[in-house]
Formats: sequence, C-alpha cells, structure tokens
Amino acid sequence: MSITLGFDVYGTLIDTAGVKTALEKIVGDEAGRFSELWRQKQLEYSFRRGLMQNYCKFSICTKEALEYTCKVLDVDIPSEEQKALMLEYRRLPAFGDAEEALPQLRAAGFQLYAFSNGPAEDVNALLENAGIAAYFRDVVSTDEIKSFKPNPAVYAHFLRKSGTAANEAWLVSGNPFDVIGAISAGMRGAWVKRSPAAVFDPWEINPTVTVGSLGELAGVLQS
Repeated sequence: MSITLGFDVYGTLIDTAGVKTALEKIVGDEAGRFSELWRQKQLEYSFRRGLMQNYCKFSICTKEALEYTCKVLDVDIPSEEQKALMLEYRRLPAFGDAEEALPQLRAAGFQLYAFSNGPAEDVNALLENAGIAAYFRDVVSTDEIKSFKPNPAVYAHFLRKSGTAANEAWLVSGNPFDVIGAISAGMRGAWVKRSPAAVFDPWEINPTVTVGSLGELAGVLQS
C-alpha cells in the first residue's frame, strides 16, 4: 500500500521564527516576542475567517496580524519596512531536519505533498527558496477551496487532489490543531514535537504518532 504524506508548511517544514533576523533590525530585543505574537494572530485570523466564511488570502491574514502586533507592542514600522517583512514570509528557511528527512522519505517510496493555508504560488516560491521544493509531487492549498485548516473540507480536498484514501494518508504537522483536524477528518496524524516544552491540546483526540523531528518519521512509519 502506497502511503501519502501531507506536510504542513509553516511551522513544520518552514521555520516561521526565521523572520526574527529581519525583525531584530527593526525592533531589537523585542524580535522574539513580536514574531511569536505575529504568528499567533496570523493563525487566529485564519481560524476566525474560516468560521465566519469570510475568506481572504492567507497573506492578508499575515498582513493584518502584522498590523495588530505593531499596535499591541506600540511599534511604529513604516509601510515600506512592513512590505519588506511580508516578503520575508516568501524566503523563510527550512528546518534542518526537513532537509535531511525529505529525500529519505521519498526514497523509501512515500508520496510527498506540501499542504498549506498559503496559496500554491506563494508556497512554491517559499519551498523553492528553501531548497526543498523538488521533493514534493505537488502543493495542495486550502486557497483552492477558499477556506483554512482545520475545516474538514480542506482535508477532504487534500484527499481528492492527491487521489488518496483517508486510511492511506497522513498529515504531518508541528501544529496540534492541524493534527487534530486531520484525524477528525479520517486521516492519520503525525505530530512533530521539536520542543520538549510543547504541549498537545488535551482533547479526546491524540496524535497517531509523535516524533521529535522529521528525521524520525521514516523509521516510525515503516515499523
């Protein structure tokens, strides 16, 4: 049986904290706090828009979250510098374990897809810049059905586009809400717990497997 792996992009393959380098030049020691709040609000805005059925591009959620963070932290970032920060989201770095694990997984016969809230064009540019685009058969974007994770419809869209039955598909993510969403939709879910301090939501749904890095994934799935 061929197994399909859908990889979440932001926070799983790509390190969203990579924007801190650019932020340090603007907000100094506040860069870590700024980056964390920006990411938190980016996801929150996508959740809210999904529930409201008031869709916009993920980049708009990102821009509005940036503006919110500036206001909360009382930081005045000129519009040109805000545009430059937005461009950083198209050239964030891949996690080191992604660069090592993806060729191993593809060589082992797994079918690899990138699966993201971001539009396919943005995700392709991001993966190309990070040097990992070649490992994926395709990019599946929630933008194609005008919604966001964890709407069950986006996981059904992934299965349709990849031509995969739910029992042959895994969602691989560092984001607990994404793993829970995929399992709720009938897929299996691998949670990438890179930090010992990370906490999975204490719901009735647990990850199918938990790994400390993407490098552990091939061994776990083949055991």
